[in-house]
Amino acid sequence: MFVAPFPSRFSFVRSALTWEPLPQLLFLGRWGLICAAVGLLVGSASAFFLLALDYVTAWREAHPTVIWLLPAGGFVVGASYHYWGQQVVGGNNLLLEEIHSPQRVVPLRMAPLVLFGTLATHLFGGSAGREGTAVQLGGTLADQLTRVLGWRPRDRKILLIAGISAGFASVFGTPLAGALFGLEVFLIGAIRYEAIGPSFLAAILADLVTRAWGVGHSAYPQLETGGPITLQPLLLTVGCGVLFGLMARSFSALTHQISRWFALISYPPLRPALGGLLVALAVAALGTTKYSGLGIPTIMGAFQAPLPPQDFVLKLALTALTLGCGFKGGEVTPLFFIGATLGSALAVVLPLPVALLAAMGFVAVFAGAANTPLACTFMGLELFGSQAGIYLGLACVVAYLFSGHTGIYGAQVVGQAKHQRLVREQNRRLRDVASGRDQGLPEPPAR
Repeated sequence: MFVAPFPSRFSFVRSALTWEPLPQLLFLGRWGLICAAVGLLVGSASAFFLLALDYVTAWREAHPTVIWLLPAGGFVVGASYHYWGQQVVGGNNLLLEEIHSPQRVVPLRMAPLVLFGTLATHLFGGSAGREGTAVQLGGTLADQLTRVLGWRPRDRKILLIAGISAGFASVFGTPLAGALFGLEVFLIGAIRYEAIGPSFLAAILADLVTRAWGVGHSAYPQLETGGPITLQPLLLTVGCGVLFGLMARSFSALTHQISRWFALISYPPLRPALGGLLVALAVAALGTTKYSGLGIPTIMGAFQAPLPPQDFVLKLALTALTLGCGFKGGEVTPLFFIGATLGSALAVVLPLPVALLAAMGFVAVFAGAANTPLACTFMGLELFGSQAGIYLGLACVVAYLFSGHTGIYGAQVVGQAKHQRLVREQNRRLRDVASGRDQGLPEPPAR
């Protein structure tokens, strides 16, 4: 009779000796090599983009009258997408669509088109950011490896997520936030853990490559809470989170509405041309360029002293107009500007440090607009330190809840409703949720 080498009471020993790590090692080794390639490609592209962005920003500030060329620049950007980029005009939403329903490899032309469009937007004085460009560079370059590897849709989804994470991490210098952003951004209320390893590897390596090129990032103040956590500041943080969430909702709604208005113009290149003229007139009337481009100096100033409320109002309006009419760039840094200046303005009426309020607004408005509370919480920790982590995280979560099923990315899918009364909106894209509210939503499709 055969006798097992280990009695049942020693089964744990048998399990330990028979466990084979080979599949895990193969997975880690394969994705380690692939993420190294992604990190090298995306990190280098982000480094070039950031250096070029610094150059065009400095040139624009030295030549403020270039704002009058914004309509012409808008026409060129619009024409480039109309004649050569109709397949990639969806931008970030195209990447999210490919994650949800893989169809075909993202055309490589997306990378140079969005790079050119973003630099032109900033050169001539449009109000835009840089995250959209970095994410599209990351997703596009990573997806080109699909042609080489010949992967199935499931693996291609992971590769796209890794590329998005790499782009976000390298452009902001926040690898943890970048990794979580790629995991969080395409499905509201859920995270796909099968991509967590590649996402973190790609984000960390891309950030290292960007820094190896000698490209730096903005240094923000490290926050101190000034004492033990008490009930009053927590309640005030919740109240601020509500305001930040409503601000995120307002920004998304206004940007999408302006986009619908400009869509009435039948010839697409005329949309950014007309929008550019309106932005140029507004900047000339204001007599300042502080709302053009990224607005980093104003963001930094928000941590030093309370700023007037018109700062966040004007930045919101000009960014919504710039992006809504068809210019390229991103929403995230303008959202940092809007959130930081809103938080700074609240310091006049709230008994909280101005730097803390600015930092909460910085990450929380973005959390509500992008529906990525975890990524934004970690971004706050990476940028501002861990001392105020409780307040930053709470503000992000509350802003996420109060922004509702709205956001800057129409292709996001509601994986888990934010509230039970919104459960009928599950498994729908945000653009479909918005269009169906007034008509009454039928039962959601099964996933």
